[in-house]
Amino acid sequence: MAEARALLRLEAVEAGYGPIAALRAVDLEVRAGELVCLLGANGAGKTSTLRAISGLLPLRRGRILFDGREIHRLPPAEILEAGIAHCPEGRRVFPYLTVEENLAMGAYVRRDRRAVAEDLERMYAHFPVLRERRRQAAGTLSGGEQQMLAIARALMARPRLILLDEPSLGLAPTVVETTFGIIAEIRRAGTTVLMVEQNAYLALQLADRGYVMETGRIVLEGPAARLLADDHVRRAYLGA
Repeated sequence: MAEARALLRLEAVEAGYGPIAALRAVDLEVRAGELVCLLGANGAGKTSTLRAISGLLPLRRGRILFDGREIHRLPPAEILEAGIAHCPEGRRVFPYLTVEENLAMGAYVRRDRRAVAEDLERMYAHFPVLRERRRQAAGTLSGGEQQMLAIARALMARPRLILLDEPSLGLAPTVVETTFGIIAEIRRAGTTVLMVEQNAYLALQLADRGYVMETGRIVLEGPAARLLADDHVRRAYLGA
């Protein structure tokens, strides 16, 4: 069977904040239809990798290609239009806007109003609690409800690739299970996923492949099943 093509490719990417180097010669790829997880300790460079992909962190060296097109010089809005949506760490919903207004913000680069309305209904079907809360200010939702809203808002852009940064952070175990079920459904529906996740065991159970970052570098990569069995990963990230 032919290997799926790379939808996203990072080539020798370097980036940082002032004098601080956050990413050091990062090579990474995500193939169309995959769910890939990015693991590592706090400060390893995982969030910076997602920020670089979505145009929020300028590169110092290297390049980023999406579907064969260089995107690392594009502004974030054009990267979103190209088909990459970013669901940031900490959910970052607009607290004083309603649920429905937050969802509308997710589609702000689109001009197909009828299709946007159809997608809004699809999000409500997929996340029934958001329909119940649609007139409610997003800041009054529970943590789990805000995470659902953040994911749904990103999906309103109709992305080909969604970047998920710590989707289980701060959630109760039962809500984490629901959230991971939603992520699996997103992937089954055809959206490619690159996910940063603190819960390495759950992430690797869900993922096709994974990368491990340490001090801004990729130090290990491979199929998720192989990483689950790797001694270093088990000691450092799985508590074994």
